[in-house]
Amino acid sequence: MFSMPGGWEWIIILIVELLIFGKRLPEVMKSLGRGIVEFKKGVKGVEEEVEDSSSKTTKKIETEKDVTKQENK
Repeated sequence: MFSMPGGWEWIIILIVELLIFGKRLPEVMKSLGRGIVEFKKGVKGVEEEVEDSSSKTTKKIETEKDVTKQENK
């Protein structure tokens, strides 16, 4: 249905951006870049939290298995 823009389409997009943003275009791109960096930091933080919680859960399960084995002996 939709695909990535081709060569002419990118040129048209760039012309429209220049008309809309003009001299502010570098500022807009800079803030867009900062937003992307902040988003990636947030995603990385969430991934780390998930890994930490899953490793804690795994350790807890292993500890419970060890306790159960010792009780059965």
